[in-house]
Amino acid sequence: MIDISITIVAYNDEVDVRNAVCSILEHTAVTISKKIYIVDNSTKENTLSFLAKEYKDVDYLRPGRNLGFGGGHNYVLKDLDSKYHAIVNPDILLTEDSFLTLMGFLEKTGAGMVVPRLTDERGQLQAVYRRELTVLDMAIRMFFSSHFKKRQSYHTMQDMDYRKPFRVPFAQGSFLVIRTELFRELGGFDSRYFMYMEDVDLCRQVNAKSSLWYCPKTSVVHKWERGSHKNWRLLKAHMASMFQYFTKWGWKLC
Repeated sequence: MIDISITIVAYNDEVDVRNAVCSILEHTAVTISKKIYIVDNSTKENTLSFLAKEYKDVDYLRPGRNLGFGGGHNYVLKDLDSKYHAIVNPDILLTEDSFLTLMGFLEKTGAGMVVPRLTDERGQLQAVYRRELTVLDMAIRMFFSSHFKKRQSYHTMQDMDYRKPFRVPFAQGSFLVIRTELFRELGGFDSRYFMYMEDVDLCRQVNAKSSLWYCPKTSVVHKWERGSHKNWRLLKAHMASMFQYFTKWGWKLC
């Protein structure tokens, strides 16, 4: 059994994936046994397969079709032989040995899943830690983001002390470290979501079985491109996933 497995789901973002993988390999201690799985959903030809040839800790997998975000991460679920598993976006960059810190946090606290301090490239904390999702909060985020600032501040947990650890109802799925046994017990991401909301769903499942915590002791850079706010097709997919989520968990209005 290795210490940590890592999945990165690629979709026509070759440069980002290469940068993410290289940052992981550069900043993760060689004493940590690891396996990085690149699951390539891309429609375009790329050279990501060469990463598996260049680095022994990298496996390149091409399902032959677009499995979506959750489906891509689930693609390796049956093969995982690790104590911990990391869900990592292509637009992530490590600048320090975050995995060592986060694995230590899980070991010490007994939590089921942990999210680090996620910042932009200037070091500013991102609002990716949220209270339980409601229909009102999603409506504000999707259509009225320039209004209801007090409610948005509450939903994104701006009242918390980010110098200290705290429990999180929902953290964006850009960078999460979970106990592999728990991830397998939950069956990975709910396969009914193709894209969007699968991270909300996973966090809710984790908190029902165990706990999700914010760890301030390490920072990870997240470039964060909000695609569904710019693209009508992605917005439509986001809304379909919202309907799926609230149908599953109940239509909590506010």
